Amino acid sequence: MKTLSHFVPNHDGWHLSLFQTWDEERLVPGRRPVLIVPGYGMNSFIFSYHPRGESLEGYLARAGFEVWRVDLRAQGKSLSVGGGEAFGLEDLALTDLDAVITAALERSRTGASRADVIGASLGGTIVFLHAALQRNNRLGSIVAMGSPVRWVDIHPAIKLAFSVPSLVGLIRLRGTRKMAGFALPHILRRLPSVLSIYMNADITDVSAEMVKTVEDPNRHVNREIAHWIRAKDLIVRGKNLSEEIRRLENPLLCVLARGDGIVPKRTAEFPYLVAGSRVKQLLEVGTLERAMAHADLFVSNGAQEGVFAPIAGWLAAQGQG
Repeated sequence: MKTLSHFVPNHDGWHLSLFQTWDEERLVPGRRPVLIVPGYGMNSFIFSYHPRGESLEGYLARAGFEVWRVDLRAQGKSLSVGGGEAFGLEDLALTDLDAVITAALERSRTGASRADVIGASLGGTIVFLHAALQRNNRLGSIVAMGSPVRWVDIHPAIKLAFSVPSLVGLIRLRGTRKMAGFALPHILRRLPSVLSIYMNADITDVSAEMVKTVEDPNRHVNREIAHWIRAKDLIVRGKNLSEEIRRLENPLLCVLARGDGIVPKRTAEFPYLVAGSRVKQLLEVGTLERAMAHADLFVSNGAQEGVFAPIAGWLAAQGQG
């Protein structure tokens, strides 16, 4: 298995980090490349890491896909070349995502003209925005993993945290990764219920490596999310995303975790229910006895069989179709 690192200018003050992974012996000719987009307060590291087994990136590559994972602006390995912190979801969805999809297809070993995209949490929202607002996009199939579009249900703690848009838009958060590295092991050991809406400590082994995926949230994006939560619908460029995805034509797989408190079931399934895609599927993972939460979709014990395998199979089926 081989991984190459690329830097892609977004022509808005950032060089975006892009990782390309494939297995030469397993790569299936004719398949579209798969791009993985991270979500809120995170970077793409988590897709290349698993505390006990194969990562999502490694699993897909072994299943015959060329896999790309991206760090959008202010994430991971991406570099500022004059770009600042004043950006929003529109910039991530239209400027950054367009730049990395174009670069991935130009450098792909597959020769494909479109890329399948997996959006994690807010990353899925960013993909939906790209599909809705950029009509000449180069998206193939879309996989949304715990991705909100309309806040049908919302956990009280999340609602409280974003209750005052003007306030959350003022607060600059720094040192989030260091703080998480210190606090997370103690919380999971002594008060696991505190993080239960995000991670089920019974099925996920936390290691020091996992904090590498944590990023400082952006205050401008925070303000935008707060307005979105208050209104329930996300309005960008004067368009309501909840209405725009009714015209979506891409094959769509919505993945939701039964015990997810960050993006509850009725919120996570909304895109599946309203998307105009002729080919669409809802995948609910976890059980009442073994509930999966938000982060468990990527790093829980058994994620390979319960989450990665059905995603790989669904993507392969769309490519064949």
